[in-house]
Amino acid sequence: MAYTFYRNIFFKILFKKLIIAIMIKQLFILLFVPLISFSQEINTAFIDSFMKAEAEVNKFNGSVLIAKGGIPIYHNVFGYRDYISKETLDTNSVFELASVSKQFTAMGILLLAEKRKLKLTDDLQKYFPELPYKGITIHNLLVHNSGLPDYINIMTKHWDHKKVAFNNDAIEMLAQQKPPANFLPGERFQYSNTGYMLLASIIEKVSGKSFKNYMDEAVFKPLGMQHTRVYNTRRSEKEVIPNYAYGFTYSQKLQEYVLPDSIPELNLVYFLDGIQGDGIINSTASDLLKWDRALKNNQLISKAMQDKMFTKHIIADSASQAYYGYGVIFSEVDSQKIISHSGGWAGYSTNMSRYLDEDLTIIVLSNNESQSIAISDALANIALVKPVLLPYTHKEVSIDTSLLKRYTGFYLIPQKIELISKEGRLYQRRLGRSDIELKAESETKFFYPGTADRQIEFVLDANGKVERVYTIVHGIKKEAEKM
Repeated sequence: MAYTFYRNIFFKILFKKLIIAIMIKQLFILLFVPLISFSQEINTAFIDSFMKAEAEVNKFNGSVLIAKGGIPIYHNVFGYRDYISKETLDTNSVFELASVSKQFTAMGILLLAEKRKLKLTDDLQKYFPELPYKGITIHNLLVHNSGLPDYINIMTKHWDHKKVAFNNDAIEMLAQQKPPANFLPGERFQYSNTGYMLLASIIEKVSGKSFKNYMDEAVFKPLGMQHTRVYNTRRSEKEVIPNYAYGFTYSQKLQEYVLPDSIPELNLVYFLDGIQGDGIINSTASDLLKWDRALKNNQLISKAMQDKMFTKHIIADSASQAYYGYGVIFSEVDSQKIISHSGGWAGYSTNMSRYLDEDLTIIVLSNNESQSIAISDALANIALVKPVLLPYTHKEVSIDTSLLKRYTGFYLIPQKIELISKEGRLYQRRLGRSDIELKAESETKFFYPGTADRQIEFVLDANGKVERVYTIVHGIKKEAEKM
């Protein structure tokens, strides 16, 4: 009886302690989990404020999409799809991707390699014996170390600018003119549009299909990319894509946005409009998110083949430690590993990035040459809970010109530049480039002209000497080094 009595007492006490423990645990969850969740949420309201300021102050025109774990958390458009008709963009507007297209071309090659219809070690002359360049493999074309000359320069010099050229025209021109290679295959990295133009033509030779039809059947349709296509018939066949975001460039002479076709210096948009592989894939931000997920989840090719695409094959920029894979670039900023590619063509500026550890995808598509890379970096900082300053209109003020001398000297920001003072103005001087005037908005802060939202700010010590210097690029403030 005593044993039973004490056992009952013991279990009652144990039961009460268990109930209290459960209550405490539940209270902890109620009190702290919302705070944890809140701290992990991305501030979409601030992102929207930032983008609206970019549109108002820096004239951003385009589409922006941010996704976490493949789920869109922000998708918005700003401005016109056609400056002339004043028709506005929507989230299904189609943009020229420029060099963001290269990863699609690379995928086209890898799909054929996986089916053993070609080898990455195949020689270029196997497919184009008429070309005088020996020892170049498909791998060399993919990673930009072929040494091939730039077809754009050759076509600009020798092609009839009143005719639209296609890949076969560029290849024939290379075979006829025989411009020398820039270096031996594999010797070093040199970004090559020629290489990716040839890759598209190899796809056509091996598949027996046009590049357009092959990509549509092998990539776009399987992934449900309904608004994505190869589009190189706008000028040759006057074909119009529904909801197409026409690319515009700013004319300093006219003080307005115009089609690049109207600017003689940009007539390559006409006579090179048929070239494909290095660019000319058109898509929407939503379709690009589908593509991003397909790459992450190996939806089109095996993991082993996908790993080849995502291998750091060659260093592309030693200063920033950026590496090139197959159609993609690997970099690291503040310990954040990034896979990305940008694109630029007359009227367009594009960037697509994924921050690997956070599974954060950022897509910026502009059809008025806005600063897509810098904007993408700023959006990433906001999403990663790092400080970003909102864009604002910079106004020049008059300052005592004798103060400029204290700012002269060499700086790393991150490239080496020199600040000089001449005729009462501060200029940035960089080897091989024209001097750029920096305009004062205060005695210690200067801004660069143009649409690139850049400033340089000085912090002085008690004696008026430069103690620290900061650069601010589209809201991202970083300390620079005075040499």
